[in-house]
Amino acid sequence: MNSKVIICGVNTAELPRITTEQSEDLLKQIALGSESARERFTVANMRLVLSVIKRFWRNKATSDDVFQAGCIGLIKAIDNFDLSFNVKFSTYAVPMIIGEIKRFLRDGNSLRVPRSIRDTAYRALKTRGDIEGRHEEATLEKIAKEMNSTESEVAYALDSISDTVSLYDPVFNSSEDTLLIMDQLGDAKNTDEIWTENVALSQAVSYLGEREKRIIYLRYYEGKTQTEISKEIGISQAQVSRLEKTALKEIKRSIRC
Repeated sequence: MNSKVIICGVNTAELPRITTEQSEDLLKQIALGSESARERFTVANMRLVLSVIKRFWRNKATSDDVFQAGCIGLIKAIDNFDLSFNVKFSTYAVPMIIGEIKRFLRDGNSLRVPRSIRDTAYRALKTRGDIEGRHEEATLEKIAKEMNSTESEVAYALDSISDTVSLYDPVFNSSEDTLLIMDQLGDAKNTDEIWTENVALSQAVSYLGEREKRIIYLRYYEGKTQTEISKEIGISQAQVSRLEKTALKEIKRSIRC
């Protein structure tokens, strides 16, 4: 179930894993100022960043940059996390990772307009001025006719030089709190809460043994019966049932921690 993903020169399949107990112990050491614990905890949680950036994955050219932005959010989460929050670290960290990625995309996003299209747009503006100077209505049809062009070409060129609005543009700023246009759009399917739950579930499953992982995958991802799984794995149906119940209890315990 693990896939090899190399990003920023890091083979994520080789990243170390830590248990819930190890995670809590490292967080306590970090709170006491241990740099080695902080480094180990950061590396172990890079899979969390990888899970989050899939939501923002655009193309291979930007994946490394998005991953680095996510790692910055992870580091900020580690530096600001307090065990007294009484929440899992991943629950606290995911919104901070998402926020850092949003800031990166907002600040680094730009749209380049080809020179030929800009020239067409500027000619259209000049032609519109000439028409209005004759006290005539400067319709798109008239502008296109005088330019010996099509209406669609003129409309496209004028749209290209208009001010673009990014989903990551801020609509409100107060101290360090920024409200983005994207934050005002509703999405009942891909909310941060659902995303956080999915990341927490993925992390909980990763702590299971290989056989338990296989059973959960076959049972809940492929929809196979316990009898079908027992034949595929080579154990009795009763053993499959017992391992499934144990795995589900472990997943629930990990998520609630």
